Amino acid sequence: MSENLVTKSFINVDKDSHFPIQNLPYGIFKPDANSHSRAGTAIGEFVLDLSVLETKGFFKDIISAVNVFSNDSLNSFMSLEKVTHKEVRNILQSLLNENNPLLRDDENLKKECLIPVNKCIMCMPVHIGDYTDFYSSKEHATNVGIMFRGKENALMPNWLHLPVAYHGRASSVILSGENIIRPKGQTKADTAEIPSFGPSKLLDFELEMGFFIGKGNKLGHAIPVNEAADHIFGMVLVNDWSARDIQKWEYVPLGPFLAKNFATSISPWIVTLDALEPFKSVKVIQNPEPLPYLQSKDNWSYDIKLDVSLKTGQSNDSFIISKSNFKNLYWDICQQLAHHTVTGCNMRTGDLLASGTISGPTKDSYGSMLELTWRGEEPIKLPNGEERKFLADGDELIISGYCEGDGYRVGFGEVTGKILPSVLN
Repeated sequence: MSENLVTKSFINVDKDSHFPIQNLPYGIFKPDANSHSRAGTAIGEFVLDLSVLETKGFFKDIISAVNVFSNDSLNSFMSLEKVTHKEVRNILQSLLNENNPLLRDDENLKKECLIPVNKCIMCMPVHIGDYTDFYSSKEHATNVGIMFRGKENALMPNWLHLPVAYHGRASSVILSGENIIRPKGQTKADTAEIPSFGPSKLLDFELEMGFFIGKGNKLGHAIPVNEAADHIFGMVLVNDWSARDIQKWEYVPLGPFLAKNFATSISPWIVTLDALEPFKSVKVIQNPEPLPYLQSKDNWSYDIKLDVSLKTGQSNDSFIISKSNFKNLYWDICQQLAHHTVTGCNMRTGDLLASGTISGPTKDSYGSMLELTWRGEEPIKLPNGEERKFLADGDELIISGYCEGDGYRVGFGEVTGKILPSVLN
């Protein structure tokens, strides 16, 4: 079924919902606490159980593997060819279409495979093998550079020539809703002679997005930039929590370590590139021109609106503190993947690559407290009278993102995390 002909499901979906029939993201869930994990897709306020449809043979003509959707991760499905992902998506859109009676009029099947999302327990959708975090926003890199090196040396000499990145810690990638324990570590005040040890005082968020690898590549064989999209299964929201005071003391000469290894939060639903296709946007102009291996036939990004909200322990309301957009990134996801593999590095199904902080050109579009408060020198004033330089214990950070269509949205839901006090041990 053609994408542009799919406009409405028999399931009522609010116009502001992130999960209309045009989206159909993939996730792993449990219908209840006593059930095993399985794959599903979100449609309005429901989760469609793909393991039930699989058992009943809806995918038998296109997927030869057994129990692809009955696993506790999406890795098996993600590893299949891109054409198979498209065919599954077509089947799901056809089944959910308002004019198709096959599921619409089968009350027993609907009861078996459609579960209200508020009864479901969302789980980590992927077994993540490796995690790489990029540094692809020119505005963010410039802001940080000005803070620590001055305007004349804001961008390092290599930044405009390659997508800078570091290898993160896959074991501490967590699902939205899990609490964040304030990390401890070494810090050193500018006026101190020696470092001290204790809880981070400058805990920060980083507004990011990430993408998961579908089909990988062999060791020694790079992924060309114009074939990179075929290796990307889909995207999620990312919050790469950062301890700025720990980071400042440790990052020379090898970059982030303890400042970022304690937690990275992701949203539970993976939105496919097929769902994002209508929202392609011309990306920012790159000057100087990248080297040939980073030059795409089509210079595109995605128009994804991103909001960051803060809910303090003293308030029942959350307050928007930043509005940005994914299209602000200087280096796109295909360039990131091509650069990552140009040495012959082998990507594997389930590997996560994150964008780095997504900051826009204005202060209200900055993607971290470090920038929003300019190193804490200009505190954020919240509507309830509170101020923040960095995140306090009890604060909850909420990131939301969506694309805007004609009368519908294709969204990612939210990625949330609440700060708990440091553990004394």
